[in-house]
Amino acid sequence: MTLTRKILREIKSLFIIVLIALSLRATVIEAYIVPTGSMENTIMTGDFLIGNKFIFGMRTPDWIGIPYTDFGFDIPWTRFPEFRSPKQGDVVIFKYPRDVFQKYVKRLIGMPGQTIEIREKKVHIDGKEYLLPTNGKFKDSRILSPDNKRRGEVMFLREGGNRDNLGPLRIPKKGDEIPIKNGTNWDYLLPVMIMDGHRVTLDITFQDREYIFIMDDPGDLTRRYSSGLWLKIRSFFSRQPSSSKKIDKLYRQYYSPTNQQGKFLNVWNFKLSDEIIKYLNIDGKPVNEMDSYTVEQDYYWMMGDNRDDSADSRYWGFVPHDWVLGKALFIYMSWDFKNGKPRFSRIGKIIS
Repeated sequence: MTLTRKILREIKSLFIIVLIALSLRATVIEAYIVPTGSMENTIMTGDFLIGNKFIFGMRTPDWIGIPYTDFGFDIPWTRFPEFRSPKQGDVVIFKYPRDVFQKYVKRLIGMPGQTIEIREKKVHIDGKEYLLPTNGKFKDSRILSPDNKRRGEVMFLREGGNRDNLGPLRIPKKGDEIPIKNGTNWDYLLPVMIMDGHRVTLDITFQDREYIFIMDDPGDLTRRYSSGLWLKIRSFFSRQPSSSKKIDKLYRQYYSPTNQQGKFLNVWNFKLSDEIIKYLNIDGKPVNEMDSYTVEQDYYWMMGDNRDDSADSRYWGFVPHDWVLGKALFIYMSWDFKNGKPRFSRIGKIIS
C-alpha cells in the first residue's frame, strides 16, 4: 500500500469518527460548560455537564456551520418521538430566546397552561406556592415592592413587576386562543407568534418600508461576539480589536430613533402602540383582520435556582417546546475558576 493510500485511509477513518461524534452530539448527548452562577448551588460556575438530548425527543440538526460561531445556514429539522415530556422541576437545556446560538440551563418552573405569579420572592403556580429547590438560594435579603424598579432592569412584559413581584401570567399552551383587539398585550403575543415560526412585519406603506420583528437581541449578540471562540481564534492573527466592526454592522441592521435605516425590530426593545397596529402583518396578512391567534406549540417558564442572580423567564419570557434541547444529567468535571483548581467533590454529581 502506497503512502498516499495510507494517508487517504487515515483521513477517511478520521472523517467517519468526527461524523459519528458530531451526530451523537447533535442527537443523543452533549457536554456543556456552565459560565455563570444562575443555578447555584445546584450547578456551580465551572461545572461541566452531560445533557441527555434523547429523553425529550431526539432532534435532527437544524443548522450546519462552524461550531461556536454563527457562520453557517439553517436546514429543515424534525424531532423524533419522546420518551417523556418535560415536567415541572426538570433542569432543562434550551436555546436562549434572545440568541439561539447560546444554550441556557435553568429549572422548568411553569408548565403550559399554568398561571405563574411571584409575590415577595415566592413563586406561586396556579395559586399554590412552588418551594425553592433544595440547593436554591436568595443572595439579597431585600424584597422589592411591586412598583420598585432597579436601574436598567427590564422585565419580560416591561410594565409592572420586578424580580420579586410579577404576574399573574398564563403560560401559553398549544391550542390557546389569544384574542386580538384593542388593548392586546403585544409584549406577550409577538414573541409567541415569532417563536411559532411566523414572519411578523410592520409594513409602513406611506414610507414604502418593511420592518421585520425578530427575537435576537443585539446586546446579547454583542456579548457573544465579544467573548466567543471566533474572537479567540482571530486574536492569534491580529492584535486589532476584532469585534468592533462586526458589532457596528450588527447594530446598523436594527431600527432605532437614531438609525431609521435599520430593518429589524427587536421584540424586547420596540414597543408597539395602538396607532401602528394597522401596519402589523403576520405572514403577509394584516393582523387587524384577525380576531384571535391560535398558539401552535407548548411553552415553558424557566428560572434559575439562584433567584436573585439569574437572567431567566422573568426578563425574557417563555421558552417554546421547539427550543428545548434536553435534560441536564450529571457533572463530569468541575473547575473552580476563582482558586484555579478542580472541585473533585462535584465530579459525578447527579443534577436534580
